[in-house]
Amino acid sequence: MVRIDFNRLRFLVIDDNAHMRRILRTLLHGFGTREVYEAEDGAAGLEAFTHYSPDIVITDWAMPIFDGLELTQMIRQPGANANPYVPIIMLTGHSEKKRVIAARDTGVTEFLAKPISAKALYHRILNIVANPRPFIKTATYFGPDRRRNVPSNYVGPERRKGGKAEVIHVQPLLAKAGIPS
Repeated sequence: MVRIDFNRLRFLVIDDNAHMRRILRTLLHGFGTREVYEAEDGAAGLEAFTHYSPDIVITDWAMPIFDGLELTQMIRQPGANANPYVPIIMLTGHSEKKRVIAARDTGVTEFLAKPISAKALYHRILNIVANPRPFIKTATYFGPDRRRNVPSNYVGPERRKGGKAEVIHVQPLLAKAGIPS
């Protein structure tokens, strides 16, 4: 099992529920994180994202002002902020397939249904750090590759259609998280 040095990572937790923010902060501190920033809605979250430059964003879906999907769209705008490649974990109490697909298609890196567990949160973070996905830029999408474990020579019916996709390999968080590459 890979061990992450959490004290090297900065997190931004965005949730309108103070109790949920406290739970996430407690879990992250329990993992060894020192820097956990918080925001209570999408607008404050975007401001905190710009100010703190977190390594990982954890956001709720349903929030006032603008929700987690709108926040993700704003973060994922290339050139609009310092780090459109930041990993984003989406939290929600609604885990229907259509919501998971909507989050994925907006550029969310990982999806986590409430109620959360320490183990589930740790595994999402571990996946982000140890198995980073390249980013894809097409005419209609910018975000982490929506496909997992698909061979590059795949030619079946679900093969990407349309214009050419630019694949952008992002600097992994491995070194920052104390994991030798």
